[in-house]
Amino acid sequence: MANGSNSEKASTDAGGTVAHETILHASCVAVDGRALLVLGASGSGKSTVALDLISLGATLVADDRTVVRSDTSGLIVSPPSPIAGRIEARNVGLLRLPYCAEAELVLALDLDRTEEHRLPPRRETTILGQTVTLLYRPPAVHFASALLHCLRNRRETP
Repeated sequence: MANGSNSEKASTDAGGTVAHETILHASCVAVDGRALLVLGASGSGKSTVALDLISLGATLVADDRTVVRSDTSGLIVSPPSPIAGRIEARNVGLLRLPYCAEAELVLALDLDRTEEHRLPPRRETTILGQTVTLLYRPPAVHFASALLHCLRNRRETP
């Protein structure tokens, strides 16, 4: 799942702890420190989903490329510094927005797969050896607001 043109590296901090990091071709937003990673092919709508969620109150973490770091507390997402606070609005241009410097990754959305179940089963993807709840693209237009509630930890999974 979390693949494509991504780079992964490991480094050791002053305490001797190995931290793993990768940059994923994904957009990312956060609500209350809880982040949604939006995955998909170029042109699949990653930035559009991020902008929809930002309009509903989420905060931009990163657009198009997202740094994911694994540490003892879980997966942490952040923007690469050259693009921090910038998001592409297709056919409008680059926008500069307030952004979240880092957040805990709790949810991933795969725009390349369409959800077929009315009440989807629990799915997970593995990123840097840690599991993250995975959703597929819902076929309905309301899905940005539903995703916002998922980030607020309101989803009951079967």
